[in-house]
Amino acid sequence: MKITMKNTSLILFLSIFWITAVSSQQLVLKKGEIIQDLKIKDSIGNTYSLYLPTSFSMDKEWPLLMVFDVDSNDNEALAMFAFAAESQGYVLAAPKLNDSISLTDNMLITGKVMKEVTTIIPVQPNRIYAAGSDSGGRFATLVPILMRNVNGVLCISATLANRELLDLKEPFHFVGIVSRDNFNYTAMLMDTKLLDRLKMPNQTLLYDGENIWPGTSYIEKGMELFTLADMAKNKIPKDTAFIENAFQQDIFKVNALRSKGDLLLAEQYLTEMMSMYGAHKNLDSLRSVQKSVRRDKNYRVQKRTENAVFLKEALLKEDYQYYMDDDVYTYNFNNLGWWNHQMGEIKKFVDGTDRLEQQMGNRLYGYVNALAEDNIEMISSEKQVDENALAFLYMLKTIIEPDNFEFYLKTVSLSAKNEDYGTSLFYLEELLKKGFKDTDKLYALEHTALLRITPEFNELVSKYLKDARYDIDQNEGAKEN
Repeated sequence: MKITMKNTSLILFLSIFWITAVSSQQLVLKKGEIIQDLKIKDSIGNTYSLYLPTSFSMDKEWPLLMVFDVDSNDNEALAMFAFAAESQGYVLAAPKLNDSISLTDNMLITGKVMKEVTTIIPVQPNRIYAAGSDSGGRFATLVPILMRNVNGVLCISATLANRELLDLKEPFHFVGIVSRDNFNYTAMLMDTKLLDRLKMPNQTLLYDGENIWPGTSYIEKGMELFTLADMAKNKIPKDTAFIENAFQQDIFKVNALRSKGDLLLAEQYLTEMMSMYGAHKNLDSLRSVQKSVRRDKNYRVQKRTENAVFLKEALLKEDYQYYMDDDVYTYNFNNLGWWNHQMGEIKKFVDGTDRLEQQMGNRLYGYVNALAEDNIEMISSEKQVDENALAFLYMLKTIIEPDNFEFYLKTVSLSAKNEDYGTSLFYLEELLKKGFKDTDKLYALEHTALLRITPEFNELVSKYLKDARYDIDQNEGAKEN
């Protein structure tokens, strides 16, 4: 996979250099390009991807960022970090991990990749970091806890995987990046408060929008924070120009936030700047700015509103958790109407005019969706699958994601398997009303062989798609067209 970046058109013609690995195999590694499917020594079938910035050379040591995606999308994950690694001067490595294998096995693969990369490339041993988004971010938070010599985590749209494992004797630098619209937002705020109490270095970078991915500038800032911390700890020489440039960019960001009236985010970012630059600059002027923001009448109004929204959100989440658990356990299909009403209430928040309530609505939607998906994953992984609970959750997902065809199909299939053809036909028509057009997929749907030859099934297909595969004669039975 090739990464195109600003000012890298020459890329030294993807400068090729040779490195001799421990195995005496010669590897051709290219700068400015993702190198895929590198085999791990002493490992059967396990691979990783690597990215070296165009400025890379073998005569100096480099910081290493290990990038994680537990769905085997190591190349895609690496691509999302490559531009930032280029500008900040980081080497990237991404093991090919798989959520279907154990945490222990994935961690062993991670250790082997880290060992191999640090063997063939000059990596600064006290500047190794872990990063990931969503489930990959949660995995990344375990790496410095379970492995030595990992100094920090860049965690995107995820929370700490296990708070109880945090060790004061082995602190690491946590940089969290999350949207205020993401359901993990409030949980990440709780994580950072815990890290503050444990006196573990941390910063949280916030943005707005429903995308899990924050954008390259936030990834660059995360890497920049590691560099600033390393300068403060004398791991690398202080670069006053680098520090001043970063500081001025952050001042510009704060002023922009104040100008557009987002005083909550401006005050939060000023707090983060205190920890970013405390070891580098006199921050008296910054403290004065923060005091001025906190005294602002509009800030106080926004803060009271935010606290009220957080309280309302917490209470609603408790309700959703309780009713989800109870409905799944009791197969309470009658409560699907209540869930439909709740999704309507959430939509009112999202469609409202108050930005804080809009963000809460997006977070609540994400929370309910994640609850349903977690339950589906848990039940599906059991040796004896509880199909009634699964059927409830599939139907619930059609309420949560009404335009996602997958769960209509799953409901049709599972209901047909249990000979509940009335339910199958109902969800089939709902699916067709939504615009589903894939006739081949419909007629190949698992467990629907008997359903597919019924007059009702083919009448619905004919009504919405005009090409039913079977022509049903009530007297002669099914005839294939």
